[in-house]
Amino acid sequence: MLSSSKSLTEIQQKIDEVKRFLSVTLSIANAHTVEFYTHDVWKRLVAVPPEEVLSAVSSCGDQKGEPQHKGKGQAGNIFGFCSHTNRLVDTHELLQMARAHSLPGLGFCLSRDELLQAFRENVSESGAPLVGTGAELEPDEFMNSKKAHEVQSMSEVVACLARCCRVKQVIDVGSGKGYLSSFLSLQYGLKVYGIDSSSTNTHGAQERNRKLKKFSRAYQKHSKAVRPQEEATRLPLEDFKNIETGTNGDGDVLYGDEAGIVSQEERKVFVGLTDVHLAVEQHSEPNPQTEELFLSALAADVIQTTPPRIPPSQLSAAERERRKRENLERKALNRSQSASAVFSPLTSYVTADTELRELINELEDAVMVGLHTCGDLAPSTLRMFVAKPELAAVCSVGCCYHLLSEEFDPAGQECSHSVCGFPLSQYLREQSWFCGRNARMSACLIQMESLFYRAVLHVILRDHYSSYKSEKRVGNVYSKAKSFVDYVRRALRRLELDESKLSDSDIQDYQDTYRPRMAEMHAFNMLKVTLAPCIEGLILLDRLCYLKEQEGVWFSALVQLFDPLLSPRCYAVIGLKTNGNRITH
Repeated sequence: MLSSSKSLTEIQQKIDEVKRFLSVTLSIANAHTVEFYTHDVWKRLVAVPPEEVLSAVSSCGDQKGEPQHKGKGQAGNIFGFCSHTNRLVDTHELLQMARAHSLPGLGFCLSRDELLQAFRENVSESGAPLVGTGAELEPDEFMNSKKAHEVQSMSEVVACLARCCRVKQVIDVGSGKGYLSSFLSLQYGLKVYGIDSSSTNTHGAQERNRKLKKFSRAYQKHSKAVRPQEEATRLPLEDFKNIETGTNGDGDVLYGDEAGIVSQEERKVFVGLTDVHLAVEQHSEPNPQTEELFLSALAADVIQTTPPRIPPSQLSAAERERRKRENLERKALNRSQSASAVFSPLTSYVTADTELRELINELEDAVMVGLHTCGDLAPSTLRMFVAKPELAAVCSVGCCYHLLSEEFDPAGQECSHSVCGFPLSQYLREQSWFCGRNARMSACLIQMESLFYRAVLHVILRDHYSSYKSEKRVGNVYSKAKSFVDYVRRALRRLELDESKLSDSDIQDYQDTYRPRMAEMHAFNMLKVTLAPCIEGLILLDRLCYLKEQEGVWFSALVQLFDPLLSPRCYAVIGLKTNGNRITH
């Protein structure tokens, strides 16, 4: 039986634990790398050599198993920091406590398998059809291995949510290129509305969707046309025989009644979609081979084959009659469901106040999803789920925490309660808690040399350009620079400063002076990266707490959907409502 595994009180207790840890350690997370040398950050916050930090981080990464809470360390030392000087004095203590206060260390997340098992038990009791388990994706097909892993893992969970809630529509917020939306539509027979603020993304998704629809129609008319004659995994087009073809004025090969529509290049996709469309027509459970064929279908340079087809002349009369009857039934079913299994890309900037019914005229009860929605879009998705009665469930995977707006950050701009992305829960808002942008940025891994260049540039600006105003940003100069000297000159031009003040040797002297201290920056950055999961954990616990605070939300949980080695932003916030009889509990 599906049930909420953690109570609101338990979540609040975990939030308090993480807050206490971060209240001591945020001084490191919020230190600005640009000011690393000008403010002498290392000596101000750390009392151990950088080599000791790097060695401790390396040995900590080799440890197995989950850490145990130790409370306070030595006398006068809390979480590895001296209570008198507020400087780090015990790196091992800090690293262990950081692991203990991350989501894995807190033991507060469901695994994807646990969630799916609970879903299957729930839909089995309610009589809804079960969803099968998908297979791992090949990294060289359709998408890179990271995106393929995310789409397949998340789509099965979303399909289970839809069946659990007995709905057939999905709203994909921040849908991007439409990979998740297309997969949900074709593989699971769901009607998906993909909303993205970028018209470029929407246009690309629309074009991809147009081709997929075309190939589906082609399959219905020519299911016999695409049958490879040998069992090879990939074959060139000329190896396919017995296909009714024609050509257009440009010499493209066309197929049967689709002549003038399907080009030779597009036919590669048509081959792979044959079995996919069949599965959608039959509304059968997902098949690992079918899923791989779908992914191959979107790669123009890949052809997947199907088993050899037995000629009709070799079938018995009873078998021919059976196949004819099944084919007629499939066509009738497909005609009745063709309007429901479709992906419709839409362009719109979505906020918590967006009226979905104004965007989607045919909107019914639906599941709202977001795969790596940036900044405030993720909390806005959760607010919409709570506020809109037509949304039966939500599955939200956020990212780009540095783009979140914070209601109580004294250095930030004012924002209304309906707009700010953090904190979301009433519990943290009552405490006026904030993290700070630099702390949220700590999860972003940037090339170390780029950070070093920027920090030394800041020293140059302090020494030679006292009138410089920091409102202007250097931007992405590092990727274009051939050397440190070139980097500084490009940056000075970008900042509209007089570069003639400095000779090349003057600039080079700065690099030579601070190069021996680069280890300090490297070690400090590793400390920030170590603290990043704790900051992410607080943000996600805040979102879960928000759902737990809502009376209309029956089930809510944090779920690790993805392999963190493939997809570091791997946690989903999932919620289901008690509307009507959609959910059995």
